[in-house]
Amino acid sequence: MALFTFKLPDIGEGISEAEIVAWHVAVGDLVTEDQQICDMMTDKATVEMESPVAGKVVQVGGEVGDVIAIGSALVVIEVEGEAGEVAERIAAETPDAETVEKVEEAAAPSPLWGEGGERGAERGEASGAAPEIRHTDTASLPGPLPEGEREQQERKKILASPAVRDRAHRLGIDLADVKPAQGDRVRHADLDAYLTYNGAAQGLHPAGAARADETVKVIGLRRRIAENMAASKRAIPHFTYVEEIDVTALEDMRADLNDNRGSRPKLTLLPLLIVAICRAVPRFPMINARFDDEAGVVTRHGAVHLGMATQTDAGLMVPVIRDAQAKNVWQLASDILRLADAARSGKARSEELSGSTLTVTSLGPLGGIATTPVINRPEVAIIGPNRIVERPVIRDGEIVAAKLMNLSISCDHRVVDGWDAASFVQAVKTLLETPVLLFAD
Repeated sequence: MALFTFKLPDIGEGISEAEIVAWHVAVGDLVTEDQQICDMMTDKATVEMESPVAGKVVQVGGEVGDVIAIGSALVVIEVEGEAGEVAERIAAETPDAETVEKVEEAAAPSPLWGEGGERGAERGEASGAAPEIRHTDTASLPGPLPEGEREQQERKKILASPAVRDRAHRLGIDLADVKPAQGDRVRHADLDAYLTYNGAAQGLHPAGAARADETVKVIGLRRRIAENMAASKRAIPHFTYVEEIDVTALEDMRADLNDNRGSRPKLTLLPLLIVAICRAVPRFPMINARFDDEAGVVTRHGAVHLGMATQTDAGLMVPVIRDAQAKNVWQLASDILRLADAARSGKARSEELSGSTLTVTSLGPLGGIATTPVINRPEVAIIGPNRIVERPVIRDGEIVAAKLMNLSISCDHRVVDGWDAASFVQAVKTLLETPVLLFAD
């Protein structure tokens, strides 16, 4: 028997380290060649790591959330054969010698965790038991005691366990009001009956059940988001500008386009907003820019590579619509659907998740009245459409119903002045309130 040490290979240009975001094997598991053993996250993508050999896992190189360097030991596998024989076979089958260079006799000390080979933490799962629910015959459950009987109850000692007394105290129930269903002792079932038949009218029902505290380790994409957001707020002096836009005509036009879309995807507001942004950007190039604050250089981009903040089960991701300014509204709608599906399913390519020059973030029907979005560094602006609401407005001296939407923009005040941000939003507003301009030459 021999020990095979599989080292973390070079998994991307310029990548020096990666984070362990999931283990698919544990110490003691038997693995086959090419079996997925773990997932590693870099700045660019999540990479599935596969075992180059078959054998038994004897050690792993860290816990979920640990960041390890390229070339560090990732997993040690016990394989069949003598050390020399195994090394020759692996060298012949594996082109990356740096990744698999260490093959030792099985009796050799562990290179990962010391001679004992013990892991730093045990795997385990939290467990808990659901609270017991007691059922009682409702026919025998009385309401509050009559006044005379209550006074008699108060004169004698009320029998109840400390737990029942504590619960009654927390609920604000006087035990003298509770008539036991059996004997003289007040039980939890008696409190339940009292709450069921009398508590609602007195506001005695608790707002909710207590839950155990939960500790969640911040790892993977969630940690990347936390680091990026903290760096953005720490380094960038944000300011936010909000304007109200009448989208009544835009919504009417969108409905007409959808009625005649044929096999094309259904239009939401987002592709129309992107068209307006792309039309306004040439007049305000400082909005579509990236700021390298270390070099002191602002790059005003000619093309709009539009980031689209997308909520996924793993956290917030920003897939990028390349050259948005060169696409029509139907192409934008198709790209939005494709990229959102890829992000949510975890199939987005690394090049689809980087290189944006301006980002749009939308909460859809949850959009709220206004937002103050955090800039996607090193960009200098982020735009947030909010929920569309129908409200009465005065138009030509008459009160009419209008569909209104607030549009928010957050900007880097080191690069973008307030006047420029407001002027840009006003240009977008003009396009959205006169939607024929979106398609005019």
